[in-house]
Amino acid sequence: MSTRAVVEELLRRIGEGDPERIAELYAEQGDWRLSWPEGEHGRAATPWIRHRSTRADAAAHYRELADHHVPGEAATGIERILVDGADAVVLGVIRQTAKATGRPYTARFALHLTIEDGLVVRHHVYEDSLAVARAFEPAVSSG
Repeated sequence: MSTRAVVEELLRRIGEGDPERIAELYAEQGDWRLSWPEGEHGRAATPWIRHRSTRADAAAHYRELADHHVPGEAATGIERILVDGADAVVLGVIRQTAKATGRPYTARFALHLTIEDGLVVRHHVYEDSLAVARAFEPAVSSG
């Protein structure tokens, strides 16, 4: 499969929401990074945001992501897929609602993927981590 075909299939499977089927498109070992401030900034409330390296990790990511968001209140808009050889960059915007707080958020993202032998070997996400962190922050009581 071409790089574009793998990326389009990955996006289709992500939209379907089956973590095991999504993970089938990842290599057994890979380079998975998510842009997130170092330290504990919102980390406890967002356990899916961490570095990963295996196909099983990929499935776990998608399960954890689903577990922490309100089902049916998500949308992803893909604006562009840019392909250069084995590399692809997906540009878009996600809309989710944090299950813990009920707060919706919108975050722009860029996803850099590298495809080898029909599988994802690099998955680097650059997103508006501040929007995500704010949606999951506990409410501050006044009084």
